[in-house]
Amino acid sequence: MRRVIVGLFIIVIAAFSRLLPHPPNVTPLVAMALAGGVYFDKKYAFILPILALVVSDIFLGFHATVPFVYGSFLMIVLLGVWLKSHKKIVTIAAGSIASSLFFFVITNFGVWLTGGGWYYPKTLSGLVECYVLALPFLQNALLGDLAFTAVIFGLFEGVEYYLQSLKKVQTER
Repeated sequence: MRRVIVGLFIIVIAAFSRLLPHPPNVTPLVAMALAGGVYFDKKYAFILPILALVVSDIFLGFHATVPFVYGSFLMIVLLGVWLKSHKKIVTIAAGSIASSLFFFVITNFGVWLTGGGWYYPKTLSGLVECYVLALPFLQNALLGDLAFTAVIFGLFEGVEYYLQSLKKVQTER
């Protein structure tokens, strides 16, 4: 029951974070998806980021690149599931960077393919132009995702350490 409450809390925070003013591509969603794969059962890990996206997209509006955005988040959760058994500071940081890159590559391919509010010729040079013009967003995403990953993983680990300490104290009594 506690994990369901935590999951609902994460959905609300993640959805709300997209509605607040923020620099482009700087939200905790990628870090939450990555952490969800590490700390939650697979079922919840995949549902939480998608629900957060759906809830916030109700207010922000759905767009042509939604399948690419949602698909990239599912890949990020998969990476988090893999990280569950490889959880070290270096692999978490690398996972955060990889997540930013997954999101960048997949969603900008979607923008090029669907238009996504922009027009790029359906040529190799049009695809390259799409990626080049999106580089400032990648910089924001990398910095934001690393920062939010550090905070979210730090909170999860801190809470787990605290709970283990409480158990240890209780068993010593």
